Amino acid sequence: MSTGKGRQAAGPRWTQTWLGGARSAGADLGVPGTRLGLPEKGSGAAAGYGRRLLALFIDWGLSLLVASFFSRLFEWTPPQRSLWTLVIFGIQVWLLVGLIGTTIGKRLCGIRVVRLDGRPVGPLWSLARTVLILLVVPALIWDRDNRGLHDRAADTIVVNL
Repeated sequence: MSTGKGRQAAGPRWTQTWLGGARSAGADLGVPGTRLGLPEKGSGAAAGYGRRLLALFIDWGLSLLVASFFSRLFEWTPPQRSLWTLVIFGIQVWLLVGLIGTTIGKRLCGIRVVRLDGRPVGPLWSLARTVLILLVVPALIWDRDNRGLHDRAADTIVVNL
């Protein structure tokens, strides 16, 4: 590879190290969750993105159904129904994760939320986690253990059942 002045460049181009991700830069990411003491596979291993996303769609769909039912009773406008769908989703996630560690969608997908210290998630940490999920952006920023900022703030992780 030429640098334009007749010299050969030593090593890869600078774009090859960051465009290819952390692995191309030589970082060893390992298996998600193993740094936290979780197994690589099976029950208790860090849940993958696919099942988490499917669980989110199921929970959102259930919230939309409930909001649509109430919308007919109270004659909500479409913007009101959208807001109430978000409120119902938030209440569902807060209560179910805080009390039993899983939502309906997560249960159907075979995953649950656990605290890293082994204690139950509880209503306070579940509330903090849910507020960050409702803000959307913290839930989109993930680390190498498949934990979003909402999970890191609540010291939780989503694992397989």
